[in-house]
Amino acid sequence: MSLLVMMMMMDCADYVWTLPAPSRVSMESVDMRHVLKWRPLQAPCNTAILYSIQFQGEFELIVLNGSWVDAPDCQQTPQTQCDLTFDLGSDSDYNLQVRAQCGSQLSPWTKLSPPFNRRHTVLMAPEMAVAVSGDALQVSFDKLPLAAVVSVMVWKRGDELQAAVYSMPAEQKMLHVAALQEGAVYCVTAQTVLNKQLFSSSSDTQCVSITGPDAAWRRPTTVTVTVLIAAALLYAVSWSVLHCRPHACPTYFHKEPMPHSLRDWDIQIPMRPEDTEPCETIDVVPGVDSLRPAETS
Repeated sequence: MSLLVMMMMMDCADYVWTLPAPSRVSMESVDMRHVLKWRPLQAPCNTAILYSIQFQGEFELIVLNGSWVDAPDCQQTPQTQCDLTFDLGSDSDYNLQVRAQCGSQLSPWTKLSPPFNRRHTVLMAPEMAVAVSGDALQVSFDKLPLAAVVSVMVWKRGDELQAAVYSMPAEQKMLHVAALQEGAVYCVTAQTVLNKQLFSSSSDTQCVSITGPDAAWRRPTTVTVTVLIAAALLYAVSWSVLHCRPHACPTYFHKEPMPHSLRDWDIQIPMRPEDTEPCETIDVVPGVDSLRPAETS
């Protein structure tokens, strides 16, 4: 009898927890990305302390009689966090627990409290980029949450009350809005929606000018024509300088005669009396020397 008791005590000793349980277990869920975190274990260990995670959803609780499932990517990891996004695939409540391991020593399980539901995720404003293609807008998004819908609002500047709203699934990534007014300025903002109940804040408003369907070739064509005309003028001037000699220039550049109507004009500029130069009559008197008779030799 005593031998049996000793054996039972030895078996129980194998399950005595020699490691403290992980603490401060929390879930950080942003844009449907669910990361379980906990505080590093402060305990002496000759090797790296490893952590393992289990989860229990509605299916495991009801159909599998309350069993726990190991998170495949979160077994014996040295990290103090683990991404459970693809493990928590339904909108039911999930129980989560984590424990530590040092060699053959195991800690007790620490459960997350309260249970986690992915509907409680925090949605951030979507990252949006707006580009113009002819008479259309191309609104693209990056890092959208899984199973979410993006609500895009487009309006012509100054006419916000007539804004058009487009709904786009997250998998689509880009929205194309065509047949917009050429030369007008259109503004765009977006919001992420989950299950028609959870809404993110709106993105920053971006406004762009619609260039029109011909803008793709209009600018290059204009530049090309301008360059060709400038080159032709430069060639003509260079050729004239090199080939037009003084005696040959009249051959290429004819001087037009003055019209007869201009030849017969007698143009006189009237002058005011005060502008007339004053003149006086001067009598010239011969000098004495000129009156003396010439001496004879």
